[in-house]
Amino acid sequence: METHIITISYRDCAATYGLSEQDLREFVDLGLLGAAEAPDAIRDEPEHLARLARLHHDLGINKEGIDIILAMRRRLLHLQQALSLQTARAAQLERHFREAGPTLEADDWLF
Repeated sequence: METHIITISYRDCAATYGLSEQDLREFVDLGLLGAAEAPDAIRDEPEHLARLARLHHDLGINKEGIDIILAMRRRLLHLQQALSLQTARAAQLERHFREAGPTLEADDWLF
C-alpha cells in the first residue's frame, strides 16, 4: 500500500479539514501530526488528517482519546500484517508438505 504525504500550511489545513490552527498545533505537539520543515506547516497523509478531523470534529473525541484510538489502530494494523505473514507461511508449509508426499489425516491416527 503506497502512502501519499503532503505538506500543508496550518491555515490551508484548517480551511480544508475544518480544524482550528490551535488544534493543529496541539496535534503536532502531541505527536498526532507530523511537523514540516517549513514554519507553520504540517507534513502528513491526507487520510490521516481527515481521520483526525472526523474523530475530533464529527465525533467530538478529545485529543487524549484520539491518541488512544490512533494507537489502537496502529496496533490493529500491525496485527493484521502479522496475521497476513503467518497465513502466507502456513500456506507455504502446506504446499511443501503436499509436494513431499502423502500425509496422515487426523482420522488415520484413531485406533
